[in-house]
Amino acid sequence: MSAGESAVVSRTGDGAVAVLTLNRPERRNALGVNSMRALRAALHTADQDADVRAIVLTGAPPAFCAGSDLKELGGLSVPDMCAHEAATAAVAREIGMLSKPVVAAVEGFALGGGFILAASCDAVVTASNARWHLPEVANGWTPPWGLGALIARVGPVRARLLTWAADPIDGVEAHRLGVADELADAGQALTRATEVAQRLAKQPADAVASVKRFFEPFASADGERLDHVASRLFAHDCESAEAKATLSRFTVKA
Repeated sequence: MSAGESAVVSRTGDGAVAVLTLNRPERRNALGVNSMRALRAALHTADQDADVRAIVLTGAPPAFCAGSDLKELGGLSVPDMCAHEAATAAVAREIGMLSKPVVAAVEGFALGGGFILAASCDAVVTASNARWHLPEVANGWTPPWGLGALIARVGPVRARLLTWAADPIDGVEAHRLGVADELADAGQALTRATEVAQRLAKQPADAVASVKRFFEPFASADGERLDHVASRLFAHDCESAEAKATLSRFTVKA
């Protein structure tokens, strides 16, 4: 990972738990090309580190992640945007293929791709006042990736309702619905997520990895194929008047 990439995803923590932080607070930790490349590298480096037994993924204040960086993607054509989102989807799916558990710590908000990135982790801790929302339908399109991870967590009917939702939910509701596994007081999500990771890190590493490998096909819920379907629907939706009106604000090329 280059110095520039390490700046947008920082690593802290010693011993058995590595804490990876999306570190673009000026862009609300949005998922751009460099940040996704850096996240992938940081995840794989931690997974290959013999001293690390669990990983925590969080975001620098004020938020976990605002989703795709539309300012960065605004100059792309729709096909190029789809290609970028496909690369982002691959990074999220790879979380399930790592040998070590990944625990998300969500403070502030998790929007769009940030919502799905958190849901793609093995365990999710949310602050009670965190804001969760999938705004894509209101923008005129279906989320282009990651809905399989959401289905695995909450089931298809509830996932559909969350994807349609016009209004955000808070961390309490995200926990009640099963989007998140643990509920923490405001400002305590990282502390709680680290405790969860430390508990997992104390278990025999081979057994933890074996459990993850066994459940991966169920947790991924046919994710790669579903991401291809969602990407095609996303590209189709981008031709609608509503989507074009949204995309025009970010100067996306037709």
